[in-house]
Amino acid sequence: MFVLMWILSEGRGIAEAASALVTAVIGLFGVLASWPWDGRRQSKRSTNRQVDDAAGTLADQVRRQWESEAELRQLFDPAPLPVLWWDSAVPDVSDHRQLIGDPVSCRADAPQDLAAIFQRLPHQRLVVLGPAGSGKTTFAVLLTLALLRVRTSDCRVPVLFSLSSFDPSRESARRWLKRQICAGYPALADVATYGATAVDDLLADHRVLPVLDGLDELPRPSQSAVLAALNHTLHNQAPLVLTCRTQSYISAVDEAGVLTRAAVIEPAPLDASDAVELLRLAARPGWSQHRWDALADQVNRWPEGPVAQALQSPLLVALARTVYADADGDPAELTDAARFSSRAAIEHHLLDTLVPSLYNRAQLREPAERRWSAELGMRYLRCLAHGLSRQETQDLAWWQLYRWVPALAGNGIRAVVWSLVSAAMVLLGYGGYRTLDPGFVWPLNNILLIAGGIAVAFACMQFLAVRDIFRAVTGLRALGMTAFVATCGALVNALVRVVALRTVTCADATETILKNLEHATVYGLGFFVVLCAAGLPVPPRMPSRGSFASRNWQRQILQASGIILGAGILSGFLFNLYVLVGIPTAPDQQTAVSPAAIWEAGGLAGVFFGTLLAFVRLVRFATSRHDVTSPADSLRSDRIVTLVSAAAGAVLITLPDNISLPWALVVGRIDLGSGLTDFLLSKLSEMLVVGASGFALAMISFAWPYYSAARVWLTVKGQTPLRLQAFLVDAHRLGILRQVGPVYQFRHASLQQRLAGQGRVPGPRDEPTDSTMSSATP
Repeated sequence: MFVLMWILSEGRGIAEAASALVTAVIGLFGVLASWPWDGRRQSKRSTNRQVDDAAGTLADQVRRQWESEAELRQLFDPAPLPVLWWDSAVPDVSDHRQLIGDPVSCRADAPQDLAAIFQRLPHQRLVVLGPAGSGKTTFAVLLTLALLRVRTSDCRVPVLFSLSSFDPSRESARRWLKRQICAGYPALADVATYGATAVDDLLADHRVLPVLDGLDELPRPSQSAVLAALNHTLHNQAPLVLTCRTQSYISAVDEAGVLTRAAVIEPAPLDASDAVELLRLAARPGWSQHRWDALADQVNRWPEGPVAQALQSPLLVALARTVYADADGDPAELTDAARFSSRAAIEHHLLDTLVPSLYNRAQLREPAERRWSAELGMRYLRCLAHGLSRQETQDLAWWQLYRWVPALAGNGIRAVVWSLVSAAMVLLGYGGYRTLDPGFVWPLNNILLIAGGIAVAFACMQFLAVRDIFRAVTGLRALGMTAFVATCGALVNALVRVVALRTVTCADATETILKNLEHATVYGLGFFVVLCAAGLPVPPRMPSRGSFASRNWQRQILQASGIILGAGILSGFLFNLYVLVGIPTAPDQQTAVSPAAIWEAGGLAGVFFGTLLAFVRLVRFATSRHDVTSPADSLRSDRIVTLVSAAAGAVLITLPDNISLPWALVVGRIDLGSGLTDFLLSKLSEMLVVGASGFALAMISFAWPYYSAARVWLTVKGQTPLRLQAFLVDAHRLGILRQVGPVYQFRHASLQQRLAGQGRVPGPRDEPTDSTMSSATP
């Protein structure tokens, strides 16, 4: 529209105006060429066979994931704790007896009975209550694995989720479940294999059994809201397992009512003598087993004492096993009544000793491979626990780490920061070109004008994109909103240029406005193409997935070929139209050129940019049957997609303003005129400078740049190591952290609370010698 106004104001003909508009649309041909493929893929519903295959794949991945996690947690070594679970005695927390069936009684160390008892529930709905450290999460893991071991092809697939990321004010329970499944098990998003609706069909047909862990981990106002959402947005026939601390569930029930048709169970206190015997079995034969004699004698002589009370908690038994049975510490120290006069004192001692014990044991086993000492590891873990507690969550999601940095957490400050970064990248692009060609110089005021206009435009687009209305839509509506954001950014860019030119050069107002309306159209098309390829310029709620290895590479290549072919034909047609109306395509170009050369130039542009978009698409949608997302894999995939999309954005943003470049290349092969070199240098300089802005615009649409900036900032402050992911992988392998899909959590919520309560967050010069770290180290 703006180009048309400018052309008409200059007195040009209708044909020229129409051809100029059509030529501008060439910046969209890659998107338009790929759009039919997306629509065709998304319109196909999954067949029954595809849904069955998706269920089988999901079951395999969940089983492998939690068998590995159970091995790290030593749940079956030597055997699960013999915790007895039975109907809760708390009044008014369960539904009517006629709806929930017979009373439930099961033992956690009998997996087959555990699965059978759950499957006998009329509606397969269960709420697992208990105090902190009573083994609720362990029960959820054991139940999940037990159901998977006896599962047949027509049985439901149990999937364990952490509730800490569920916000019922933003999305329904089913939509959240779908998002969690797609994020944790991205292979199911393979449309070519499982169809477009496999996950939706699994949820709609109740073929997924959600095992929701940690209702109490949410802020108190959200607990009742989540309970109400589970009742109102999930069908009352949908199976469900929910774990929560007893008091938190009682409070939620008072506000939202019970979970309909769900039985409610609680654990009986663990027998301390059974716990000691299990600890003996976990120790090596010989002297290591005899170290437990004093503790066993204390339990037998004083069954109501602090040691016996502590060993009734599955959490403290697990901690005692790690601190003493798996290390060289002496459990007899717990019998010191003066030092450990209460159960709480024993718990604090075990929590404080856990991390140093694990690091020191690893140091003895792998002295050459240890990168972090116990003191340094303790300091970093304290900082992580403090940050999680400040965010009121237990999920250490790497893509949310930017929220820990004030300059990145606030929408306004973040928009300013990234806008300044984008301006700096434009100036860096100009400096890079000056290095390549010192003889070519742009006026400094032109460069500053471009950088300033782009910075303000990026800030405008970021402010618009943070609105939920722009982020919660899909399909054609999302495309329209993306166009709106790009248009606003282009108009703001043009406005900055108009104001700057009027202020500095006192140019004619009408001429300045018309010239910059053309400029706005070019930049608007460039912004739109980049946003279509990368997404809106805000931190995503979930990281991107992608890989260079695709399971269905034949189908992907076929679709990529269609994109490239469509782009080349459309571009060749537009170039012919461009030339037929008599608009010059290169400086001083008067030589008559054959139609074949015209098609060659257009096809060259189309194939180049079509290939670029097809490659971005192939990387972003590549999947494997064996994909089970871990935090490190999730970060790696997002980094790949970020860099590929940013490189594509750097090229795509230059497309609308450089239509004649492929033409000049073709003509240059025919007639190397004296002005061709200068023309190409001029175009390349513009592409390098403007391409830097496209690179920056695409980068801020992904999670990895935000994570990288936050990680560097926290490293400078001494709160995390520079190689944070390697540190987290090491902590997970040691058993300090547990992995739930693409996020980490502390092995026990009590451990996070203990570490977070050890005082202020240490700085880079602080010595890691807190009083809580002076606990006895085995």
